[in-house]
Amino acid sequence: MLPDNIVLENGRLNEQLIAGKDILYKGNNGRLVERIYLFDGKSYIFKPLTNNAQLGKEIWVYEQLLPYFPAVFPKMISYRISENPDLSWMILEDLGPLSHAFSKDSTLAVVRLAAEWHSLPLERFVGVPLIGMKPRIEEMAAEVLANKDELVRYPFLQPVLAVLDQFQFSHVQVISHGDLHQGNFALTARGLVVLDWEHAHINLPYWDLYHALDLAHPDFPREITPSLREEALDAYLAQAERAEDRGLFKKKYYQFAAVFSMWMLLLIERDLKADEVKWTKVKLKRQQVEVLQGLEQLCDGILKS
Repeated sequence: MLPDNIVLENGRLNEQLIAGKDILYKGNNGRLVERIYLFDGKSYIFKPLTNNAQLGKEIWVYEQLLPYFPAVFPKMISYRISENPDLSWMILEDLGPLSHAFSKDSTLAVVRLAAEWHSLPLERFVGVPLIGMKPRIEEMAAEVLANKDELVRYPFLQPVLAVLDQFQFSHVQVISHGDLHQGNFALTARGLVVLDWEHAHINLPYWDLYHALDLAHPDFPREITPSLREEALDAYLAQAERAEDRGLFKKKYYQFAAVFSMWMLLLIERDLKADEVKWTKVKLKRQQVEVLQGLEQLCDGILKS
């Protein structure tokens, strides 16, 4: 049992009850997510609200969605929601050391898990957000087309840009984690866990797949090969509880992923020109290279399909 006053009225930890702390990461609003150690030897994760726009959303997901999901997330021990973002927080189970290192095993495991929650019937849930933190894929495609002059300098993109206005995206809707990049799933002593559910919403199945397979992140380098991408899509389809035309599903994934990556490329190139950005230029450059490598593979897949 946690002491009732482990978190003070001002939303800060009661330091008199804390034997030690490790900083895990800093949120968009500057608040720190920390592993805290109590004097009885037990440890927990203290997660204040890290993005003010997400006030109350992760707790809602924990209460309304996750009880139906595979048990691959840390348990919520205690929480507070307040109209004042500084007073909102969660305390979560500590799952121990987390490894976010890229591996084939973790990639295949997370897409199989995504197939499980994508198979949950939407009618079971009420109030799931219809939009996430990024534009929907149709908006991304429109933005890419409006700015294609910035992309035609990459020769391998030109054949795909020429037919981009003909892409027709799937209408299949599932419950999506919303931000399933490599930093939000990890290997622990008990297996794979999925973290940070505050961006859960309804979207295409490709949304989670793209984040797990092809989203290049400045902090989490990865190297997806064409063979691993195909193996992961096959693993997803084998686990999903709905009939799919495998060839059509993969074709639409490649189209979706190429559009998303071109949209990401535009963002990265603008960040590289900006004076103040969240990540260093070195990390952004590495991310840019990774996006281009993946895009070349995706474009090749589109042309072959």
